[in-house]
Amino acid sequence: MKITEALFAEHLVFHHMFDQIEATVPEMKTLGEVKAVAAMMEALLRAHAETEDELFLGPLEHCFEQIGQREAFIQEHQEMDGAFERVRTTTNLETARETLLAAVSYSRRHFDKEERIIFPMAERILKPRTLAELGQVWMDERARVAVT
Repeated sequence: MKITEALFAEHLVFHHMFDQIEATVPEMKTLGEVKAVAAMMEALLRAHAETEDELFLGPLEHCFEQIGQREAFIQEHQEMDGAFERVRTTTNLETARETLLAAVSYSRRHFDKEERIIFPMAERILKPRTLAELGQVWMDERARVAVT
């Protein structure tokens, strides 16, 4: 399996999670519920981002500057991080709901950009063998995490 296929598969899982969050957050009755969902989403996104950064984006970093996307990616990550921070610190249920839903929106846009721009770029720039080797590293890492 190529790294692009593995990361795209993770994105599909995230899209389903985003759908569920969008469907349930407006009906949540307590601030604690919203904060718990936000913490789960943040932790999962952080693990995904670390994997992407370590295995995938490093070899392509020089390309982001060339296509004018480096600053946009940094800004998107800051928007997501800021939204999670605001959910953690707010004492208002409605603000927490709105902010978590904004984080979902930021995440969807970011994933869309990766799927439309970054994954195809990786397929063009990286050798098939490199993509497969990175995919194997991803699988080994997932297996290691599953065992611990």
